[in-house]
Amino acid sequence: MSALRQDIAELVAQDGPITLETYMTLALSHPSKGYYMTRDPFGAGGDFITAPEISQMFGELIGLWAQEAWRAAQSPSPLRLVELGPGRGTLMGDALRVARIAPEFLSALDVHLVETSPLLEARQRQTLANAPASVSWSADIARVPDGPAIIIANEFFDALPVRHFVQTERGWSERLVGLDDSGALAFGVGEGVEPDLTVAAQEGSIIEIGAIGARIMGDIAARLVAQGGALLVIDYGYTQTALGETLQAVSRHAYVDPLEAPGEADLTTHVDFASLARAAAAAGAKVQGPVTQGAFLRQLGVVERAEALKKRATTEQRAEIDIALARLIGAGDPKRDMGELFKVIAVTHPDMPLLPGFFQ
Repeated sequence: MSALRQDIAELVAQDGPITLETYMTLALSHPSKGYYMTRDPFGAGGDFITAPEISQMFGELIGLWAQEAWRAAQSPSPLRLVELGPGRGTLMGDALRVARIAPEFLSALDVHLVETSPLLEARQRQTLANAPASVSWSADIARVPDGPAIIIANEFFDALPVRHFVQTERGWSERLVGLDDSGALAFGVGEGVEPDLTVAAQEGSIIEIGAIGARIMGDIAARLVAQGGALLVIDYGYTQTALGETLQAVSRHAYVDPLEAPGEADLTTHVDFASLARAAAAAGAKVQGPVTQGAFLRQLGVVERAEALKKRATTEQRAEIDIALARLIGAGDPKRDMGELFKVIAVTHPDMPLLPGFFQ
């Protein structure tokens, strides 16, 4: 039994069942035992691989996108270039490298990484030690200085805690984490009813609500409306709100029981892009997309970038580039390829034009 699992079991035994949102918060962000606080989960030796770790092409194209978004915002200076949940700093490192081709953009940058994990922050500092722009860190986007901003959120919203509600004969009741007869963590259903949920569904149906994600999106959108700029969200998820739950736990690139070892496995859910879009629009922002990651990267020129890299690569390197390209934009293997599963939206100031990647 993991140390955090024992702590949560004792908490439930003392105070009663907790919400899934609370459970996920503890499992991921407990100060000393949370998943992201105790390890570097990225890469082949970790639990999962993100797009920036697959190929430099991904971060380079996001960096070029940020340059175009800056120009579309009338080239403000300074520009807060912000990344939420920046992993190892790989994406930002690649984005800043291509910023060298646009000196006027580079000189405007004030880079901020929003990271809650001290361990990952240390890794990011190593990655960006020789970055061509000043980089600052904070644990909350609210601490990023005011001003126009280009904000990148790659696989950020999927890691935010969610709530589950189950349709019972009484109505929608919250799914809770409690203890079974053997003392193990187990799912159950609370006795109360959520009066604001009026979705018609068969008994036993589950609905997943990302209230934290919607709140963060609303706050970011309000900032962009007031101060200018754009947010780019790239994540796996679905484009229309629907019934069902998508909670999953991953450890060493394999799925595991989400209640088995809190703090030792990554917990995520698929992102409800329709919910994020509603939160952004409610704040007065413009929403562009969603489009698939494959379509987005193709429009940015990922195929052409791959061909350019292959011209000065060895035979082995060319094969690796082809494999990386297939993972980024392909859809043949849903367990590996990201092209269709991952979606992309941009949230912008209402006066911003349509941005690259979203042209019809």
